[in-house]
Amino acid sequence: MHTPRYDLVLVGHVTNDTLVDHGVFTRFTGGGAYFGAFAARHLGARVLVVTKLASADHPLLDGLKREGIGVLALPSPTTTSIENVIETDVDHRKVRLVSQGAPFHASDLPDTGGAVCNLTALFRGEIDGGMIDAAKQKGPVALDLQGVLRCSEGGTFAFRDWDEKGRYLPLVSFLKADSLESEVMAGTPDREEAARILHGLGAREVVITHSSGVIAYDGSRVHRAPFTPRNLSGRTGRGDTCFASYLFWRQGHGIEESVRLAAALTSLKMETPGPYRGTAEQALERAGLSG
Repeated sequence: MHTPRYDLVLVGHVTNDTLVDHGVFTRFTGGGAYFGAFAARHLGARVLVVTKLASADHPLLDGLKREGIGVLALPSPTTTSIENVIETDVDHRKVRLVSQGAPFHASDLPDTGGAVCNLTALFRGEIDGGMIDAAKQKGPVALDLQGVLRCSEGGTFAFRDWDEKGRYLPLVSFLKADSLESEVMAGTPDREEAARILHGLGAREVVITHSSGVIAYDGSRVHRAPFTPRNLSGRTGRGDTCFASYLFWRQGHGIEESVRLAAALTSLKMETPGPYRGTAEQALERAGLSG
């Protein structure tokens, strides 16, 4: 049987998360694969999400399916659940891992038909080098550094450098980090210098998000675009949204346009809680790329 051709395959846990924002409790579906899939899909991408969660939590996937997003749900004894507590501002929230889904293995990755495969793990140990090797054999690899740097130590989070970066970064076509992750990995708080260092370690294109915007570096020059949200009510999932929209748009467009489009779409997403549900036209208009 012919395997469907996808534009983007996202591998990662869809999560059952909670938010306590200045004392107000809400529950929401999260995870890089979840936020990223909506963003790419609303730009017109054919998307597959490969995830692991407990069977009782399969209703978390209904929103993806309603959007026409393919879902491969693999069994796990537990579903990842993260508690977010905001007492001051969203960039300094307290985060605690409540439960964690089973790790992914090379055998879990289906035939992706040459699609870009975004390994969007939430914590170290959810994917290993074997997953990167397996994805590379099937098509271009995108990697979110969060999944190899962020550790849960007693339920609280810490970021630790990746000992295997020299081995695996040369296999990565698109590397994503936020400003903290890029500093941990590259050893400098200067985002543009960090992008150059990470590129020098082998990643072909490096995308770094920060509170005010996004940069991308391909070995020639740094491309920049600002975030322009009118409010931050939908801040959760910012980096995942930005990277997935960049990954899809980049397949048919230059790096400069892709950075601008990703920043604009992410800005729109930040104005409304939940994943991006707007249109490609709205994002293009915000980016000044329409007409």
